[in-house]
Amino acid sequence: MNNNRLWFTAPGRVEVHTEPLRGLAGDEVLVQTAVSAISAGTEMLLYRGQWPPDLPVDETIETLQGAFAYPLSYGYACVGQVVDVGKEVAAGWHGRWVFAFQPHQSHFAARPETLLLLPEGMSPETAVFLPNMETAVSFVMDGRPVIGEQVAVLGQGVVGLLTTMLLADFPLAALVTADGYGLRREWSRRLGATAVFDPTAPDMLADMQVALQNGSPYPGADLVYELTGNPAALDMAIGLAGFNGRVLIGSWYGQKRANVDLGGAFHRGHMRLISSQVSRLHPRWHGRFSKTRRLQTAWRMFAQHNPAQLITHRFPLAEADKAYELLDKEGGTAVQVVLVYL
Repeated sequence: MNNNRLWFTAPGRVEVHTEPLRGLAGDEVLVQTAVSAISAGTEMLLYRGQWPPDLPVDETIETLQGAFAYPLSYGYACVGQVVDVGKEVAAGWHGRWVFAFQPHQSHFAARPETLLLLPEGMSPETAVFLPNMETAVSFVMDGRPVIGEQVAVLGQGVVGLLTTMLLADFPLAALVTADGYGLRREWSRRLGATAVFDPTAPDMLADMQVALQNGSPYPGADLVYELTGNPAALDMAIGLAGFNGRVLIGSWYGQKRANVDLGGAFHRGHMRLISSQVSRLHPRWHGRFSKTRRLQTAWRMFAQHNPAQLITHRFPLAEADKAYELLDKEGGTAVQVVLVYL
């Protein structure tokens, strides 16, 4: 049996290579992938050659160990079905649907303890959102929104939309969002934002401030999420925050740099910049939470929300180059792009 695997081979180039599938170890199962999700944030840094060269690919995911260098097999959101089991694995694993933090590929061998069983009745196209939903859960945990707060979310890509979706469940005074693409702004409204803005519009910052305040005597945002992936947006986030406001930076900028004005309102505003990234729990959560508990929370969010509605494009693995070209050149026409295998 052969495996078809996606490789990032150079900036702006991906290729699907066919390779022999190695023999199954006794403690492994073989998974046939049904769908995998493309991260329009992290993976586009790879595609565009913007990954920091001195940064490990991922120290917390076993399948993504090592240093960055082309060619690189990458991806971390695969859902598939177990089609074979090693002689040391319980037969009950055969036929089960699983999620795996694996690169884009048609088949892979894995130990059962590295896989996550899909809840009964959950579709693969829902389960493939697990990493992004876990990230959104992590952002909400680290931002710690409070009842009655005025909250802004900059960036309405998939993670931004899922974060907005979760925040809309809170009894906030205002939940305003901004994104440069009309399709994402439309989804933001549907998912519960109280006001949505185009960051390129004249007087946008002032209009967002008005929408945040919404007649209250407390100017500015209590909490701002910067999820655009654009370091220039950090100044906008600081500009939206009110006195003693919190700015959570969930974006990963890679090699991109921008000047940040810390000499004005920030200096006198007693603001807090919060770094948040899903690979590790913030130390404040260690007493009661683990990654397992956070993942369980993300699974439960699927029962309340339907992230699969955000899938706008499906490409066969053989046409993966078209998927990445779409995200690179026409990102405004897409929300979630997935690769399909069956």
